[in-house]
Amino acid sequence: MLGLAKRVHARILQASTSEIYGDPAEHPQTERYWGNVNPIGPRSCYDEGKRVAETLMMDYHRQNQVDTRIARIFNTYGPRMQENDGRVVSNFIVQSLRGHAITIYGDGQQTRSFCYVRELIDGLIRLMAAAELYEPVNLGNPSEFTIKELALEVKRLCPSAAEIIYEPLPADDPRQRKPDISRARALLNWEPKVSLHEGLQLTIADFAARFSGGSQASPARRPA
Repeated sequence: MLGLAKRVHARILQASTSEIYGDPAEHPQTERYWGNVNPIGPRSCYDEGKRVAETLMMDYHRQNQVDTRIARIFNTYGPRMQENDGRVVSNFIVQSLRGHAITIYGDGQQTRSFCYVRELIDGLIRLMAAAELYEPVNLGNPSEFTIKELALEVKRLCPSAAEIIYEPLPADDPRQRKPDISRARALLNWEPKVSLHEGLQLTIADFAARFSGGSQASPARRPA
């Protein structure tokens, strides 16, 4: 009977992204920063798609009292990544383990912040459990590395004799990426603990185990 049916409380998570900040003029990036995105560039479909999704989530909340959560997810990596998903960590690992040249786009001085997947999941669970937290929350590791530093660390841990080659940087590729996680620390009591060194060891071991089983996928040729 509809009249007696219990009302189910739904809480909706939007998995947003650090890409909403574009090529940031603010560093590190706080949730208050509106971003620097080229709306007609080759990356804009993804960036602007996530930005409008955040707009819709906030409108649903304001107009219809929908219980929403918005997580701005920074670079995440870990075991069971797709071998050819085009992300920089998987690209470098696949290239290193296969003995292929490690491809860096640009000069490798652009930075990213890498969060181990287990810790991201913990952050998402804490965000969903939080009461009345409707504003976006950065979830990422604030430890910042250049892409060249990442390539050298992957090469060392594999280990690999593969050379590093450089290709042109795609248009609008962000020069810096580092989350300010003050809001997550204060409201979720959340902060990443897994170092890039430790996380890469676990990730490389997973890829190596899959490769030993006969997987032959090649890395995708696009930057993360």
